[in-house]
Amino acid sequence: MSRDICIFQSFLEDKHRVQIEAAAAETGFTPHFFTEDQFEEAKTCLQECACEVLYAQSPNLLRTAPASLNWYCASSAGVDYYCADPTLFANPGCILTNSNCYGVTISEHLLMVTLMLLRRMPEYQATVRAHDWGTPLPIRSIRDGAFTILGTGDIGTTYAKCLRAMGAAKITGLNRSGKSPDAAYDEVVPIAQLDQVLPAAQVLMLALPNTPETAGILSKERIALLPRSAYVINVGRGAAIDQEAMIDALNSGAIAGAALDVMVPEPLPEDHPLWSAKNLILTPHISGNLTLAYTRDTNVDMFCEDLRNYAAGKPLQYQVDRKRGY
Repeated sequence: MSRDICIFQSFLEDKHRVQIEAAAAETGFTPHFFTEDQFEEAKTCLQECACEVLYAQSPNLLRTAPASLNWYCASSAGVDYYCADPTLFANPGCILTNSNCYGVTISEHLLMVTLMLLRRMPEYQATVRAHDWGTPLPIRSIRDGAFTILGTGDIGTTYAKCLRAMGAAKITGLNRSGKSPDAAYDEVVPIAQLDQVLPAAQVLMLALPNTPETAGILSKERIALLPRSAYVINVGRGAAIDQEAMIDALNSGAIAGAALDVMVPEPLPEDHPLWSAKNLILTPHISGNLTLAYTRDTNVDMFCEDLRNYAAGKPLQYQVDRKRGY
């Protein structure tokens, strides 16, 4: 009896297909490849072949999968929508994995906006748009700076390593356990101590999944705990921040600035006040994606690694706890 994999991805190159075909042949599977403009063909394959595995980034396609589906590999890092809606899975026991391979591309974005904030680029850009030469502003540096990272997964830890390589003086991480995942951190404390950490935060970076525990974690009250010199950067999920309070803090000068790649809603309406908030770098959720060759290659590597684990009956390396949300 054939064991079938439905692969619904548009980023795959010929080398990726060859790599997947080799891993499938090694493990006794038959892969079926579809691009994202072949939804109906992929749906038919899922159902008629009773596919056991689906490698995709499509809640809509997942919803059409039969109960034969035992493993859904999402090519994204964020899987909150899959965890929030169990009706997507015809098989309640279907394994969910994600692809935590975005640390490199997102950390490069983080370094870019960190330097832009520290070197006052939003203010200089406003001056230039007004055709005003202006005068030099005091700036800060990553070197000898202090950084607070809320969320110490792949993205947060890769950013911490980059900061460390550039001479950061102190890097504090926060996570559920308070345990450090890497020597790049000077200290890691439980998220329960967030209120004690915020008053000393100079650059606060959020890289959190969207779960009931993280929604609204940077509340109005917590934004008020930040010093006026603080910068806030968010590449996790927009729901983590009280946006109205953030806008007020930016416009009033209660914090020095922010860089948001995620927000609520997405895309922003044309009249949303975030567009015009002061000292804000706003990007349309582009810090990650599959734009780097490294990200694409690693994504496929991870899928093939877990395909071998799956075929051998071993635990999957990148399995998500659907109840916890990551």
